[in-house]
Amino acid sequence: MSSIHVRRGDTVAVIAGRERGKRGKVLRVLQAEGRVLVEKINMIKKHQRPTQKLRQGGIIERENPLALSNVLLVCGRCDRPVRTGVQVLGDGRKLRVCKKCGEPIDKG
Repeated sequence: MSSIHVRRGDTVAVIAGRERGKRGKVLRVLQAEGRVLVEKINMIKKHQRPTQKLRQGGIIERENPLALSNVLLVCGRCDRPVRTGVQVLGDGRKLRVCKKCGEPIDKG
């Protein structure tokens, strides 16, 4: 399994599909499925029956996962969707860097 270019809490831009051009914060990365859940993006309506946990049934609106290939990380300095590279530090730690400006994305 290759390394994932986005992590929970990152700001991403959607580059394909009906939500193209929108930005949002990553809520969850589903690594096994190769999908990502982005806040307020790809909203669906789900018919939910009442359960022990959810007393009130009805139609609820929630985010649906997007394919990882359809999102790009937004660089803090460039403020645009960019591809990322990996830079290995002297102590062996890996750091994600912006391919456009070279700015490190991870703090540390």
